[in-house]
Amino acid sequence: MYDLIGDIHGYASELKALLAKMDYREVDGVWRHPERQIIFLGDFVDRGPEQVETVQIAKAMVERGSALAVMGNHEYNAVAWATPDPENSNEYLRRHNDKNLNQHQQFLEQVGEGSELHLSFLEWFKTLPLFLDKPKFRVVHACWSPRHLEQASSYLDENNCLLPDSWAKASREGSEAYDAIETLLKGLEIRLPDPHFFLDKANHPHHDMRTKWWLTEALTYRDLAMVPGEEIEKIPHIPVEAHLLPGYDGEKPVFVGHYWMMGEPVPLNEHIACLGYSVAGEHGGKLCAYRFNGESSLRPEGFMWVDRPYLEGHPAVRNR
Repeated sequence: MYDLIGDIHGYASELKALLAKMDYREVDGVWRHPERQIIFLGDFVDRGPEQVETVQIAKAMVERGSALAVMGNHEYNAVAWATPDPENSNEYLRRHNDKNLNQHQQFLEQVGEGSELHLSFLEWFKTLPLFLDKPKFRVVHACWSPRHLEQASSYLDENNCLLPDSWAKASREGSEAYDAIETLLKGLEIRLPDPHFFLDKANHPHHDMRTKWWLTEALTYRDLAMVPGEEIEKIPHIPVEAHLLPGYDGEKPVFVGHYWMMGEPVPLNEHIACLGYSVAGEHGGKLCAYRFNGESSLRPEGFMWVDRPYLEGHPAVRNR
């Protein structure tokens, strides 16, 4: 069976502690279990102090058969940052502006931008599939949306990895490929009805809001909103049209990361679990796993985690 691990963000010490807690042992440089296999949900890099070691652990496990992995938005961004734009020789697929550099700088410093190690990591990131659809469960970094999975299919190979010529297409805002990849790796956004908007932490206005796509009842925009807490009152209690949300068929469990959950881990509902529990949070968090044994309904008892306590002077605190 499988043990699924959420966003690690460069916290290799916590990763090793969680693997050991689940009875994995390091053998010849690779963490293994005699009967089980890890599935990583992406976001290996950015934020934490041990990003190189984190990637090395996961990469070795995948290459030696003791783990599988899907791509997170941070792996996607890392490749796009380093890939020249074929239509503009002065630009990259991910713009080298202050905002993007601030998010990615710690990884570039730790790995050595342009080094052989950096380039080898990028090549491995490109081999990560966008999703897994196993007989008894599914895995995607942020959102299982049938419509966007269908849109993405034209840009993927037989292993659900982005084709070499799809990277540029997926980086063109407004394109079909961009819309699909953004949703699968960053979450479902819907347009707020005019004239509503909210402000992000940098006081930039937004007319599109990220949603709790896993909720399925008759819902309003405010019910679904994932916005800064102080902005929630700006989101209207207007019903959302059903076609705007993917819903979920509940055919089998699906596991996601990405969302920086807090508190004690529990399933989002009986078919959906988020394993992103803010290990890189400025006030501490959890590196979270789910031990899947083939069950059709997810259980709170399936979660395991290690805590990263709040530490003054920790990189997550220094870079808030």
